[in-house]
Amino acid sequence: MKVLLTGFDPFGGESINPAYEAVKLVRDKIGQCEIIKLEIPTVFKKSVECIEDAIEKYKPEMVLAIGQAGGRATIAVERVGINVNDARIPDNEGNQPIDEVIFEDGNTAYFSNLPIKKMVKAMQEQHVPASVSNSAGTYVCNHVLYSIMYLVDKKYPQMRGGFIHVPFIPDQVKGREVASLPVETIKIGIEIAIETAVHNLKDEKFVGGSIF
Repeated sequence: MKVLLTGFDPFGGESINPAYEAVKLVRDKIGQCEIIKLEIPTVFKKSVECIEDAIEKYKPEMVLAIGQAGGRATIAVERVGINVNDARIPDNEGNQPIDEVIFEDGNTAYFSNLPIKKMVKAMQEQHVPASVSNSAGTYVCNHVLYSIMYLVDKKYPQMRGGFIHVPFIPDQVKGREVASLPVETIKIGIEIAIETAVHNLKDEKFVGGSIF
């Protein structure tokens, strides 16, 4: 089995991105799974083009994208991507789409088909801070999550896909009162999430919602 694991390059004035820093540390094999690692640009459209090129090349059974969510305190497994680009800041090539649909023929939203709650529970059981997230934002991270699931819907129906947001790492925070996690902890969380997703086709129901 092949898992395509992606992480973004730095953006927003940062010199590093914890997403790809952690991805680089993930084991090349997790059980019987071959992990294919890919750095993608923090750029609307181009990020998805890179992912689809890798899907065509490697034929993965699962695609898991990792992105930075500075300010969050946990590894957040995303539930849903929505069909809108609404960029608060420009991407790395200066694009700043406002209230634009991602795909005209796409659904209003697509849900990850990974067992998101089991992934969160497995991380928590290994003392890795984790939670379910019900919003991936409207920037390039949501763009990628939505597009992965659009591709599942339209072209790769046997493929599974999802997205995980990760906090800053300590090097980015530098003493500020902002949440962070060691990159090694993030790496461990990603490995647990992959292993859980690979071995569980169905999710389970337990509290993981939010009121805001």
